[in-house]
Amino acid sequence: MRDNINWDVCPDWVRFSRTNARSENVEQSEVCCREESGQSRSQRGRQTHVHEFLGSTKLEDENGNIHNHRFAGVSGEAIPERKSHIHKIRTRTDFFDHFHEIEVSTGPAIDVRNGKHVHFVKGETTFNDGHDHDFQFATLIESPLLPRKC
Repeated sequence: MRDNINWDVCPDWVRFSRTNARSENVEQSEVCCREESGQSRSQRGRQTHVHEFLGSTKLEDENGNIHNHRFAGVSGEAIPERKSHIHKIRTRTDFFDHFHEIEVSTGPAIDVRNGKHVHFVKGETTFNDGHDHDFQFATLIESPLLPRKC
């Protein structure tokens, strides 16, 4: 702490306690997203995890007006799928005399070590103002500064 100021901006209610130790691979770490009954934490009233994301659409030429859009947000909670999980993403792009909507599901978790993961996302915006845009991006690492939780 500098000058006796607590610079930790993460409130205690955001932190999660660890339960039993697990191996670092995604298949094992995703056990924390499901109960033995198959219910997710969100179905039991406790939040699972989400990912921040940001990106830009690919360029589109609209009557000689080449442009793209930016977007950012936070994904929905984890949805168990096979031996991994996905997230729903729904957002709007920035405004360039029009905007587009994005509604897509992420791919499965991609392990980036130390119990952390990201998701790949690829899709197409809504058709607005006579065109749409393709996009692809990876989500940010879930809680990158906090220890692994379950």
